[in-house]
Amino acid sequence: MTIILGIESSCDETAAALVTSDRRVLAHALASQIAEHAPFGGVVPEIAARAHADRLMPLVEQVFTEAGMRLHDVDAIAATAGPGLIGGVMVGLITGKALAHASGKPLVAVNHLEGHALSPRLADATLQFPYLLLLVSGGHCQILLVTSVGAYRRLATTIDDAAGEAFDKSAKLLGLPYPGGPALEVLAAKGDRRAVPLPRPMLRSAEPHFSFAGLKSAVARAVATGAHQAADIAASFQFALVDCLIDRVGHALNQLAAEGAMPKALVVAGGVAANGAVRTALQNIAETRDLRFIAPPLWLCTDNAAMIGWAGVERYGAGLIDTLDVVARPRWPLDDKAAIVRGAGVKA
Repeated sequence: MTIILGIESSCDETAAALVTSDRRVLAHALASQIAEHAPFGGVVPEIAARAHADRLMPLVEQVFTEAGMRLHDVDAIAATAGPGLIGGVMVGLITGKALAHASGKPLVAVNHLEGHALSPRLADATLQFPYLLLLVSGGHCQILLVTSVGAYRRLATTIDDAAGEAFDKSAKLLGLPYPGGPALEVLAAKGDRRAVPLPRPMLRSAEPHFSFAGLKSAVARAVATGAHQAADIAASFQFALVDCLIDRVGHALNQLAAEGAMPKALVVAGGVAANGAVRTALQNIAETRDLRFIAPPLWLCTDNAAMIGWAGVERYGAGLIDTLDVVARPRWPLDDKAAIVRGAGVKA
């Protein structure tokens, strides 16, 4: 049995976890930074990096204490090496390097997106490659065919905002507290999803990609008119965004079907995967396509160290370990062979 220490510090969650190759999370500790960033309505990179530096080692010590283990008991240290806010990524990666060097254990540098992509396999031992992944978070919105550990084919990405970013910025326009996405979902449950006519960018487009900037701008205009209830705007926004996600997933499935490469499962991961409306809509499209639908438990959707530990388990098992000179990366695509998309720039 393999035991991996996972470290996550890519944005505003500091976390450590001990994960085994038989899918047990022996211990998991997380320190949220919501209180620090709430006055600013979003994550402040410098504040985030300092908080990671203050909190990470106490969390590492905490998980070892909870598991009744010591550093020499693990087989390797897995740390997020990107993408993310570079200050925070550096804190976590340097800590991982120091622990690996001190213990003589291997280092596994984990792509944060791969942590999300593989997290459903931690939650469901029956999930086999290949599967179609909708990765939806605050910084990313992509559809990927996951064929094995370290092998990803990007079928779609956002050409502007990510879905989670659209959630958070629309919530801010509605005067909702930070973090905005969960607050908007709660408010949407009280509104009429058809009350406010909002656009659905890229719907039925021949291009495979996402776009949410126009939808976010339409929300701003709807708020500015003062003609609509906040709950109705929230519900209409969520309805429009879900429509966009489902349409683009359908486009990707049609493409794979035409290629004779249909997966057997549709998987969702990332922070927006915690949204109930998103999950329900994806489950419906999976059923109509005769696919399994798999989503991690809610606690595994948002940033956490268990998914980094599990990605470490998978990569370590495949012999994918790293040297101590590996660098932190603010941008790190899962599919580095994918073409740059018009307008997407580094977000591709």
